[in-house]
Amino acid sequence: MYKLLTHNDLDGVGCGILAKLAFRKDVKVRYSSGAGLAREVEWFFENDDRDTFLFITDLSVNEENEERLQTFHEAGGKVRLLDHHKTALHFNDYEWGQVKVEDDEGKLTSATSLFYKYLVDHNLLEPTEVVAEFVELVRQYDTWEWEKNGNHQAHRLNALFFLVSIEEFEEKMIGRLKTSAHFDFDEFEKKILDMDEHKMDRYIRRKKHELVQTQVGGLFAGVVYAESYHSELGNELGKEYPHLDYIAILNMGGKRMGFRTIHDHVDVSEVAGHFGGGGHAKAAGCSLNEEAYRQFVVETFHIEPLREDAKRNRYNLKHSLFGSLYKNSKEEVFLLYPLNETDWAIDHYNNRLDKTFSSFDEAEVFLKRNYGVWLVRDETFVNYLMEEVKASRGSE
Repeated sequence: MYKLLTHNDLDGVGCGILAKLAFRKDVKVRYSSGAGLAREVEWFFENDDRDTFLFITDLSVNEENEERLQTFHEAGGKVRLLDHHKTALHFNDYEWGQVKVEDDEGKLTSATSLFYKYLVDHNLLEPTEVVAEFVELVRQYDTWEWEKNGNHQAHRLNALFFLVSIEEFEEKMIGRLKTSAHFDFDEFEKKILDMDEHKMDRYIRRKKHELVQTQVGGLFAGVVYAESYHSELGNELGKEYPHLDYIAILNMGGKRMGFRTIHDHVDVSEVAGHFGGGGHAKAAGCSLNEEAYRQFVVETFHIEPLREDAKRNRYNLKHSLFGSLYKNSKEEVFLLYPLNETDWAIDHYNNRLDKTFSSFDEAEVFLKRNYGVWLVRDETFVNYLMEEVKASRGSE
């Protein structure tokens, strides 16, 4: 008999699907959040047969259960923990732990890809092309490689996961992986996925107007309240406001928060770890504990949302040799312009700031972080230029 304790997201449920393909009726699968894993492990020790082979995937046990699992293993118990989060690497110190962030080819792993390899290597599951395709879709979505590779099938698989119950998703996927030569969605799924994409786009557009900026631990964060589309939302907000180090997404109903970044210089698993959580360098999460609530809710509640840069300008453009005009909620005006071929300067009401910059992007990040500015529309820019011309003629 086998038992699998795994996460309740796509990657965790992918492991559950593989377990049911491999072990059929001889496996019990339990899905839980990170916080719920401790109860599941305790239940196993108190109620399950000690001859049961315990798998734990995509989740890390706490210190107390870590010791219990080691004692169980030393007494001849069968246990295997498979994970891909950097914060779980210390489990490699145990014979029963296997944590790999990257595979032997240098590709980022997922729990589903690690579990699939384990099952195949131990002759517990016959490899097929359709199952390998499914595993790769899960891996690319979980590591966010799908966007870099333009693999929208992976993104749509995760969308389908959230549109149906876990039980229905399991049933659909197991049936498909048993009978199909290649992985694809049926016509009904394609229609509802198209509808969901339109809904997601509207949701993200609305949330772009709710983001506030704050500084926590020396890093600049964008804070937004949202219960849906966390990965997509975090990615889009990161691209819209690249001057921010990361995006913090608060799910008040679930009393949790997620962290997303598009930057390589930030590891949000370290940010989450400060609040008792963990995850990947680009995506992590934690419970909304007292300290996190104070810093991300209480201290940001009064802050005005950021304004988006003007999108359809013809004249007031970024990187312009004629200068780029910005404004903030205090109606302060800033002109960012090149001094020469290598240096950029900022005028604040025609008074140049002391600091100069080696690139436009560096100057813009400084402006957005310190003054909360946005690129103004063409009409404001033209009016500004006209006023400057009038002022210069009046001084002649």
